[in-house]
Amino acid sequence: MDTDAAIAAARACVGTPFRPQGRLPGIGLDCVGLAAVAVRAGGLAVEIPADYALSGSDGGRLLKSLGALGFACVRDGGAMPGDLMLFQPGRTQQHLGICAGNSFIHAHLGLCKVVETPLPAPWPLNSIWRAQQGD
Repeated sequence: MDTDAAIAAARACVGTPFRPQGRLPGIGLDCVGLAAVAVRAGGLAVEIPADYALSGSDGGRLLKSLGALGFACVRDGGAMPGDLMLFQPGRTQQHLGICAGNSFIHAHLGLCKVVETPLPAPWPLNSIWRAQQGD
C-alpha cells in the first residue's frame, strides 16, 4: 500500500462532516468510511459493508473484516504511518483512525467532522492493523 497516498487522501478529508455510514469525502464520512477512502487511495481495492456496528458486542466482526481486507494485526512495535488504529472510546465502542506519524486522522463524532489529532489518542488503543506486504 502507498502509505503517503493513503495519508494524503485522509488529510484531504479533514473538515468533512461526520455522517454515520458515510462514504463520500466532502459530503459525509464516519471512521470506517474515512479508512476506506484512505486505503483505496493507497492502492487497495476494498469494499466496506454498510451494515457494520462500531458499538455493541459485535467487535469481532470488524476485526475479521480488517483481516479480509488485507490487513494484519501488528503484535509488536507501535503504529507506523498508514496503519489503521482501532481505539476503544467506550466500554462497547470502537473507533478507527489512520496513523499519520505523530498524529492520526479520524471522523470525530463529538466534533461532527473529520479531524487530525496529535498522538497519543485520548482513548485506549486496542489494536494496530497494517496492510500486508505485496498488497
